[in-house]
Amino acid sequence: MTKRMIVGLTGASGSTYALTLVNVLAAMDWQVDLVMSPTGEKVLAYETGVERADFPKNVQIHENTNLFSALASGSYRTYGMVVIPCSMNTLGLMATGTGDHLLARAAQVTLKERRPLVVVPREMPYNIIHLENMLRLARAGATIMPASPGFYHQPKEIQDLINHVVGRVLDQFGIEHTLFQRWSGL
Repeated sequence: MTKRMIVGLTGASGSTYALTLVNVLAAMDWQVDLVMSPTGEKVLAYETGVERADFPKNVQIHENTNLFSALASGSYRTYGMVVIPCSMNTLGLMATGTGDHLLARAAQVTLKERRPLVVVPREMPYNIIHLENMLRLARAGATIMPASPGFYHQPKEIQDLINHVVGRVLDQFGIEHTLFQRWSGL
C-alpha cells in the first residue's frame, strides 16, 4: 500500500502543528491528503503565512465541500487520519457522526474501517460537552492527544515543543522520526 495519510486541519489555533506534521510526512515521501475547514485554512494563513500553493507536491488538498472525494470512501486505503489541531466544533461533528463536510466524513470513514484516527484538540478549557465528545470518539476507536508538549527533552525553542507533539502523533502510527529526544530515564 502507498504510504498515505489523511490530515485534517480545523479552525482551532495551532495550525503550526498541522504544518509541521504535513511537512515531516512529505519529507519522508508520504502522500498526504490534506482537508481543511474554511476557518482552518484562514487560521493557517493568519498564524503561519502559508497558503495552498506553498505545500509540497506530494500534498493533495481536498475541498472540504467535496463529498465525492476519495477520502469519503472506505475503499481509499490510507494508514489513518490525524485531525490537528481539532476545534471543538469539528470534534462534536465527528463524535455525533455528522458528515456534511469532507473532514468529518473522512474521520467517520477512518473509524468505520478500523484505521487509526488521532484527534489533537487544541482549545481549552474543556467543558463537559467537549469531554463527553472526546469520550465518545475514544470509545469508537479514536486516540485523543491534546496538544500538551512534554518538557523532559529540555526544549529551547517553540519549534521544539511543536516537534514533541508532532513526534508523539507519529508514534501512534509507528512512524520513525527524530523530532525530539526520547526519555531514557535518570
